[in-house]
This record gives sequence, C-alpha cells and structure tokens, in this order.
Amino acid sequence: MSELTDFRAEKDEFFARHPQSPLTPEQKRGFIGLQYFPENDDLRLEVKVEPFEDQQPLQMQTTTGGVQMYVRYGRFKFQVDGQEAELTIYQNENGYFLPFVDALAGRETYPAGRYLEPEALPGNHFIVDFNLAYNPYCAYNEMWSCPITPAENRLKVPIRAGEKIFDGTSH
Repeated sequence: MSELTDFRAEKDEFFARHPQSPLTPEQKRGFIGLQYFPENDDLRLEVKVEPFEDQQPLQMQTTTGGVQMYVRYGRFKFQVDGQEAELTIYQNENGYFLPFVDALAGRETYPAGRYLEPEALPGNHFIVDFNLAYNPYCAYNEMWSCPITPAENRLKVPIRAGEKIFDGTSH
C-alpha cells in the first residue's frame, strides 16, 4: 500500500468512528469511506512561488458569515493536461493555505472548493500535492464554518486528484 492509500484509510477510520468527525451520527451509520480520484503523480508538484511584494491582509469570508484573516503570500503557475493555471497561496499563524475551486466543481468536486496545506521548501519552493486535496468540514455538515475560496483561486482546468464530492451516502 502507498502512503496515500494508508492516509486515506486513516481518514476514513477517523470520519467513521472519531468523536470529532465532521459527520453527523446519521451520516456515520451508512458511511463506508470517502470517494477519491486515483493517485495522480502528474499532480504532485514542486512549484516556485513568486511572493507578492506587498503581502496584503485578506479577510476571507466563511460559510457561516464570519471572516478569517490571511495574508496573500504569493502566486505560482503550473500546467494541467497542457493547460496553464495559476493559484495564490495564503498564510496565517497556522501556516500556508491553498483553497481552490476547479472545473469539476459541483459535478465531481465540492462546489465551494477544496483545500491544501502546501509544504514550504527553501527558496520559495513548495510541494503542492493535489492528491491530498480535501473537502472542508462544511462539505459534510453545515454547522462547520469554512473559508470560502477567493475568486482568484477559481480554476478553469479540472484537478482530477484528491477527494471527490461528498453526497452523504455510503460508497
């Protein structure tokens, strides 16, 4: 089994049994695992991020009407199936944050977007592994408050990696 397969199995176990799972007791009853895209090595990237000269604070709206504070850290470009794309990485006291919406949103991926925590490397390089893209907790249960993906991180390309949309049924 790969590290990714192990990671996904542990996440399914957490969702099914842990008291801090985002699933409701009703959802847990029929839950047998989240749906994922197959592992995609082409979407495990090391990228060079161009930091913004003026790293402006940003109030990111949340699904429950609140705000969370981030700084617009920098932007990177990458290719998906030969198509150019670019995303902004944000930063707060918890580290780096990469929310994004892809072209599959609402059909195969969560409409409000998925999240990643890019891994910082020396020299403004980051590991961005879309295989680890996950749905925010509000995708499972509306009582959770989640940052809403800013417009600048809405992609026109499909990201066929990571977690798929949750439909509330067992898989």
